[in-house]
Amino acid sequence: MTTKSLYQEVILDHNRKPRNYGKLDKASHHAVGHNPLCGDHLDIDLNVEGKHIEGIAFHGESCAICKASASMMTTVVKGKSLGDAEMLIKEFRDMATGALDLAHPHHLGRLTVFAGVRDLPTRVKCAILPWHTLHAALNSVSTTSTEAEDDPMHASIGDA
Repeated sequence: MTTKSLYQEVILDHNRKPRNYGKLDKASHHAVGHNPLCGDHLDIDLNVEGKHIEGIAFHGESCAICKASASMMTTVVKGKSLGDAEMLIKEFRDMATGALDLAHPHHLGRLTVFAGVRDLPTRVKCAILPWHTLHAALNSVSTTSTEAEDDPMHASIGDA
């Protein structure tokens, strides 16, 4: 199976059957993310206990790449420490924008299926939006956009 066909299979599977799709009752953290270029709009709910993400869910309207990215993100960060989640956010963003050399050690595991998105410039922000929104939620920022000039992650995402 080629990397491209695996990527397509994963996207289709997570789009059809997204994991952790819905809302959390009494979320301790919440953020809304928007990608005006594609129209993606996601809500991320978190239950953070101590320094760990004990629960996570997402909902909203988005393209297949965004929904699949959000679905995989929720399965990977659930149970992780806040520090580990922030590290994964940075590594995923860097991978999607081509700034991460996958030949060097990283923590992305099966998330590397999204590495090919770097070759699709119009879709990079679709894949990054859930991670961007998770970062906002973890930092008590209620809304974020892939196009917000004053957003702390905007400079890191750049013009991807």
